[in-house]
Amino acid sequence: MKATQRYERIARRVQADARVPALSVAVHRADRPMWTLQVGEGVDAGSQLRMGSITKTFTAVLVMQCRDEGLLDLDDQIARHLPVKAHGELTVGRMLSHSSGLQREPFGDVWDTMQAPDLEELLGRLDRAEQVLRPGLRFHYSNLAIALLGHLVGRLRGGTWAEVLQDRILDPFGLNDTAVVPQRPVTGYQVDAWSDYAHPEPSTDFGAVGPAAQLWSTAADLARWAAFLSDPREMDPNGTVLSAATVEEMRAPQVVTEDVLWARGFGLGLILHPRPGTERVVHVGHDGVMPGFLAGAYGRAGGGATPKALAAAALGSSGTAGEIFELPHELLEAVVEHDPADIAPWVPGPPAPAQYRSVLGRWWSEGFEYGFSWRDGTLHARSIDAPGKRPPAVFAVVDGAPDVFRTVSGREAGELLRLTRDADGTVVRMHWATYRFSRGQEAFDGHAF
Repeated sequence: MKATQRYERIARRVQADARVPALSVAVHRADRPMWTLQVGEGVDAGSQLRMGSITKTFTAVLVMQCRDEGLLDLDDQIARHLPVKAHGELTVGRMLSHSSGLQREPFGDVWDTMQAPDLEELLGRLDRAEQVLRPGLRFHYSNLAIALLGHLVGRLRGGTWAEVLQDRILDPFGLNDTAVVPQRPVTGYQVDAWSDYAHPEPSTDFGAVGPAAQLWSTAADLARWAAFLSDPREMDPNGTVLSAATVEEMRAPQVVTEDVLWARGFGLGLILHPRPGTERVVHVGHDGVMPGFLAGAYGRAGGGATPKALAAAALGSSGTAGEIFELPHELLEAVVEHDPADIAPWVPGPPAPAQYRSVLGRWWSEGFEYGFSWRDGTLHARSIDAPGKRPPAVFAVVDGAPDVFRTVSGREAGELLRLTRDADGTVVRMHWATYRFSRGQEAFDGHAF
């Protein structure tokens, strides 16, 4: 069976078993054409469904664009950039990672009345919203917090959140089917638990809470977006939307979402799903819920079998089919199992520069042995006892100091590695993060074994 046939069976099973009136799915990878499938009535590849809270990933990228351009800092209090009558002491970073402790929704029964506030009402009633937890105590999901950040971005850019989104993400990234107001919307439904009746849900504009949940999209657009979140170097090599380093920063865990299981985490606006039984593989993206719609869009980062820019998205017109949330993860796992990345052949490379050849080989520190090697034009180090698939520490020479390296990734990231040479230029000692490294095992008092 072809891999795409397997994907189709997975998707069709979910549509049938979960009773989804319309389901749209897509798988993106750099080395294959986009795969899409639509199942159900009134849906095709260009149909737009609500993505709900996947919208938050777009707002998060807008915030990080502002940070990278010096318009804000993640430690800034929001009152510095947005006129608020309460909660102005909360920081941008904590709000972005859902650790601010701000209540989940704007003041009022939005999900009962289905009347979302406009911006004036959102800000005017902010003093009636509760601080339900101490900032930084634990994860607490807040649509209100992300909505405020969206309007903060609009204020910094001199426009509305929707205008900034269009100008800074949707247009440059070519997400032509992603919109605040859809052109080809699909109707959302609440499916009766005890019959086959599907009740149409109202298509409500989310007003000033839009930065948290307003957007509509196609599966193909969302799969491309999720691929960007997991592999920005492949999807946006010039950093047109956001630099790869910043996207990778967004993926760094900030808080666990379940303080008992520790099975899922949150970065800066992104949900992180570590994959059980794998080494350092994580699915990064977001889920979404709106009346009559459920959605999920995730990219896969890490793993030798993972193709470049691998991502999957699923959008369904049912508010009750929880299986939709797991569908992107099932599709990503199916890709890796049945159509993994091609294995690139190893090819010889140039030798290490002459001045660093005496660094290579085995060194000792704190009673443990390490291996230093030259790979892909850079100095690497790893514990001799480390599992083979654990990433090494990687170093870069400090400008103007050829015998000083900065650790750019892996163990002791950010710390310095200093080389000490003897009279003939051979490196005889090193200090990494101030710890002494010697060719033979030594105690801390210098005793050689």
